[in-house]
Amino acid sequence: IGKEKNMVVPKGDVVWKDMGIPGVEAAQVTGDMTKGPSRFFLKYPVGFVTPAHHHTTDHYVTVVSGSLTLTVDGKETKLEPGSFFALTNKAVHVAKVEGDAPAVMFIQADGPWDVVMEK
Repeated sequence: IGKEKNMVVPKGDVVWKDMGIPGVEAAQVTGDMTKGPSRFFLKYPVGFVTPAHHHTTDHYVTVVSGSLTLTVDGKETKLEPGSFFALTNKAVHVAKVEGDAPAVMFIQADGPWDVVMEK
């Protein structure tokens, strides 16, 4: 990641794939989410609430559309399109989609993407 050739990816060329959780989809843009650093879109459906979880890799997120409430360290923050957050050092978090539209995020992950549920 970071050494890609110039890229232009129109919205119509973004390929969404089911992530195995009803309504949750991802669209990879660069890299391989399963093997190393990557950039991808992640979509959560209306009303979706994640269980408390963390990701092994540090990642950086921009909310593209929809809105969600992110809870980190016991603090809830409402995030509208254009909002940014970084979750590092396996930060435990919960995300809840607010309103009547899916939430779409653009994520840069520094390593393989995983989801580790809290006990």
